[in-house]
Formats: sequence, structure tokens, C-alpha cells
Amino acid sequence: MDGTCPHSGLARRDIAVELSRVGAIPRSRRIARSDRWTGYHLIAAVAMGTLAVLATLDAWSDIFLIARKNEEYSHIFLVPFVAAAMIYVRRSRIRYCKPTGTAIGFAIAGLGWCVHIFGFYNNIQYLWHAGAALVLLGCVLSVFGKHALFRFFPAIAVLVFLVPVPGMLRLKIAAPMETWTAQISELLLNAGGVAVTRNGNQLLVGDQAVNIAEACNGLRMVFALILVCYFFCFALPLRNPVRLVILAASPFAAILCNVVRILPTVWLYGHSQQAGALFHDYSGWLMLPISFLILLGVIAALRWAMVPVMRYTLAS
Repeated sequence: MDGTCPHSGLARRDIAVELSRVGAIPRSRRIARSDRWTGYHLIAAVAMGTLAVLATLDAWSDIFLIARKNEEYSHIFLVPFVAAAMIYVRRSRIRYCKPTGTAIGFAIAGLGWCVHIFGFYNNIQYLWHAGAALVLLGCVLSVFGKHALFRFFPAIAVLVFLVPVPGMLRLKIAAPMETWTAQISELLLNAGGVAVTRNGNQLLVGDQAVNIAEACNGLRMVFALILVCYFFCFALPLRNPVRLVILAASPFAAILCNVVRILPTVWLYGHSQQAGALFHDYSGWLMLPISFLILLGVIAALRWAMVPVMRYTLAS
């Protein structure tokens, strides 16, 4: 005998492990699996992650303060929940992961530390923040190994949203969005019978002026909606071209949702400034579930049109 099963090709050790699992071998003789993640790996990963955060605590404190004080970066608080949800939908992959290739974690942590130090001494804030995120990722991967990186890559890639967008880039995105939002809102309001005139990025309803400024240009919704679209794309077994189309369309979806939000805001401002301000302040996050429902509607429409959107065709 060569130690293998003639039908399945399994080694004796794997057969013994399977028999011990179903109880065919007494508990005292069962073979413990040591080539998979265990609770000890989780504890070690938490400890390493804690050390990484403590080593770059100034950068993480700065990220937290930016997200808390500036609403344009409030989407940062969504990132841990999106990453956790993406890991949860891929939880079945854990059984195939081994704590091997941990050197890749030390390499990423070392690279992150260099980026972190370079950003600090050269006053480049986004590199300072990005380096801290890489140090945290590398320390966790130094415990879990390369399988965590490759099998859970979508959940890891979403961590890029933890890094606040540089101010100059944010302003370059904000300027055209203000103009587009004002133009589309003026067109739709006039088509709906509401007398509105536009002066640059300012909408005039009677004698009441509504400025389409950075607070209501949809910029804060762009990154939040991209997060929603990202989770939607990688939580379902969609085809990669469909995923790319949805991600590419997410900024336009943000503008559309923002226009839907601006229309009643302008109308309310024309009747009551207090009511318009109240609606504007509390209607922003309402667009996230609405956008998610829109994405579900798009997928349902593509299925109805017999367009292959899923990787796997299910029997009906």
C-alpha cells in the first residue's frame, strides 16, 4: 500500500483526520489539525494590530479627528463595517487558509513604516496616514499569512478609504460637482413648475438664495456611495465587467441621488428656511439605502433582460 485511498487520492493522515471528525476514531487518538487558523492566531493578530496602532497612534488620532470634525470625511467611519461585512460573506474561505507566507506581512509592515516616516518628515499628510494603514495591515498579515491577503483581498482593498483624500484633490472633484448639481437642479425645478434662477452655483427661489456649495454638492456622498457600490459588487458573485461598470457609475449615481436630495431642499427653502435646512441636514445618509435599492433594481433589470450578470448560472 502506498498510503493513499485508491478512489479519492487522500493521504492516510487526511483520512484519519476525517474519521476523527465524524467520531470513527476514539477522542484520545484523534489527530489535531495544526495547518489551519485557530483562535490563537486571532488573538495574536489582534495583539499585533494593537501594537501597530500604538506605534502610529498620532496618525490614527489625526484620521479620527478629521473624520469626526469634517463631514466630508465621515465615510471613514463606514470602512470598518464594510470590511467586516465583506469578510463575513467570505467566511467559508477560512477553512482553506493556512498560516503560511507570513513574511509578506513583515514586508508590508516595513514598507508602511518607511512611507509613514517619509510622509511625516516631508509633511505629506496622506502618505503619513497611508503608511499607518500599511503598518497595521502588515502586522495582521504577519500572523495570518499570505492566504488572508489573496483570499480576502476585496475586504483588504477597501481599507484605502481610511486614508483621507488630499485637500487639493477633493477641491478639484468638488468644483465640477457643484456646477453640475446646480445646472441639473435648475433644469428639473423649472420643468416641475418651480420658478428658479441660477447665478453661478447659487439657486434663487423667489428672494431666497440657496448656495450649492461644498456642503451640498454630493462630495461626501460620493465616497460613501462608492463604498456601498463596492460592497454590493463584491458581496455578490457578479461578473468582473459588471463590477467595473457599477463602480465606474457610482460617482454619477452620487450626483443623481444628490439632485434628488436638492430638489425638495430648494423647494422647502422657498417656503421655510428652517425646514429646508433641517431636511438638508438629515437627508444625506438617507441616500445610502436608496442607492442600494437602485443597485438591486439595476441587477433585477439586467436579469430580466437575460443579461449574464452573475459568475454562476443558477437553475430556475
